[in-house]
Amino acid sequence: MTSTSTPRAGATDAHDTAAGDGQEKLPQPRSFREVRGWFYNTDIVLFDWLLSRQDRLEQRGDLLEMGAYLGKSAIMLQSYLAPGETFTVCDLFGSAAPSASNEREMRGSYSTLTRRGFESNFLSFHDELPRVLHAPTSVVPAEVEAGSCRFVHVDASHLYEHVRPDIAAARTTLRPDGLVVLDDYRSSHTPGVACATWQAVLEDGLRPVCVSAQKFYGTWGDPAPVQDELHAALRERGDCWLQWQDVAGHRLLLVGADKAEIPQLPRSRHAKSRAGARDSEGDGARGGRGAALSALSRRTAREVLPPVISRHLSRVLRGARDR
Repeated sequence: MTSTSTPRAGATDAHDTAAGDGQEKLPQPRSFREVRGWFYNTDIVLFDWLLSRQDRLEQRGDLLEMGAYLGKSAIMLQSYLAPGETFTVCDLFGSAAPSASNEREMRGSYSTLTRRGFESNFLSFHDELPRVLHAPTSVVPAEVEAGSCRFVHVDASHLYEHVRPDIAAARTTLRPDGLVVLDDYRSSHTPGVACATWQAVLEDGLRPVCVSAQKFYGTWGDPAPVQDELHAALRERGDCWLQWQDVAGHRLLLVGADKAEIPQLPRSRHAKSRAGARDSEGDGARGGRGAALSALSRRTAREVLPPVISRHLSRVLRGARDR
C-alpha cells in the first residue's frame, strides 16, 4: 500500500540512515502502544475515521506531518497511504534549531529525540520509511507541492512565531477538501498554538470540523459534510461523548472517545504472539473482524436488552478484549 518517490532537494534517502553506525540501543517496539509519544484514543479514532472516509470517497492526495517526535502518529498515517501517494515527514530530529527560543524548546521538551529512534520505530511497523525532510518546517512550502495533500498533521514547534507559518504552509499544501490537524491547541504550556489556531479561524478562513482534548481538526473547504457524517457515525457507535458548540459563528463538534473501541492498529514485526490469544493489534489500521464483531455485539445488546443488562454485557466484552 505504500509508495515511494524520488526525493526532492532537502530530502534524505530513507536507506542512508536507517541502520546507523552508533552503539546505542535502538527501540524495537513490540506493539504500537510501546512507541513513545502522545497519541490518545480519541485521536486514534478520529484519524482512522477521517482517513478511512477519504479512502471511501476516493479523495486522493499526499500525506504530510510536520513534527514527528519518535513516529507514533507517522506509523499510523503510513497505513492509510494509497498507491501513487507520498507521505512526507518534516522534523529537526534534534538538530540545531533555527532560533534561540526554538533551541530552548528543543532542549527542554525533546532532548532524547533522534532521527535514528524515529526510523527504528517506523521500520518496526513498515517496510520503507516515508520521505523525510530533516529540516525546520520552514522548508515545507518549497519541498511539498502546493495543493498536493489531503491530510496534514501539524505537531512541530509550540511557539507562536513558528506555528503561524506552519498553519499557512498546511493551507498551501492542502487540496480544497483537505484536512489539517493541529496538536496541542489548548494545553496550558502551549498558548502560542492556541493563539495561532484561533487566529487562523478568525482571520484566515480555517473552519473547524471537530476537536479532541489534544487536537483541532479543520479545513479550508466546507466542513458541514464531514461534520455531519462524523457525528452520525460516532453517535451510532455509542461509545463516544459528543457535543455541538458554536464558537464565533462556527459550528464545532467536541469529541471524547477515551474509552471507545479503537481501530485495529499497525502490527510490529517484533510482536510476540500468544498461542490461542487474539491479537489486539493487527496489520494496517482498518479494523479487524474481531473488533467489528465486538462492536456489533455491544450495539445489538443496547438495542434488544434492558439497559442494566446491556451495560454489564458491554463491560464483559470490553474486559475480554483487553485481556
